[in-house]
Amino acid sequence: MAYDLEEQEQLATLKAWWNQYGNLVTWVVAAALAVFAAWSGWKFYNRDQAAKGAVLYEEIVKAAEAKDLSKVARATSDMKDRFSSTPYAQMGSLVAAKAAYEGNDLKAAKANLQWVVEHGRTEEFKAIARIRLAGLLLDEKAYDEGLKLLSGDFPEQFAALIADRRGDLLLAQNKTEEARAAYQLALEKTEIKNPARQLIQLKLDALGGSAAKAG
Repeated sequence: MAYDLEEQEQLATLKAWWNQYGNLVTWVVAAALAVFAAWSGWKFYNRDQAAKGAVLYEEIVKAAEAKDLSKVARATSDMKDRFSSTPYAQMGSLVAAKAAYEGNDLKAAKANLQWVVEHGRTEEFKAIARIRLAGLLLDEKAYDEGLKLLSGDFPEQFAALIADRRGDLLLAQNKTEEARAAYQLALEKTEIKNPARQLIQLKLDALGGSAAKAG
């Protein structure tokens, strides 16, 4: 194909530019494609991990319902090793902790709850684990340890449960006024229609009613 003089000059300019910058452009484009491929692969990996985690979670639930604690332990360990980045690892550990507690294996129950506290990916799951673990520490009379576990920030929706559990721990230490104040806070944070209000009110009544107001 014949080119006129102007076209030949443009082609010469383009070739010169490509000789100088073409390699760099190729690398930039390749890098961009690599990033896109990696992102697509990561999304696929996450979906694949979540799907496999869901299947293993169902195994944990079924084993717990069948009270097969050895199978629960094996499946939960597998979940933590292979799918710890998915929500199912947290959920499975909570199920395993409950099954272990009901099977009087308190060591396993505490270990599973502690794993969620330390490795949980969401504050909500970590809050549930901390509340339940504090209950086990209450049974073991490790009151200070339980109170320490309940210190710090929690999602607002757990305020009532935290206050109620703190009240239990404080009462076990014979700190009556502090326990009353904790139960009062729990009552204030609990919705009117929540059946838990009745139990909290009973605890308050046993301590002589509502906490005294400052002032």
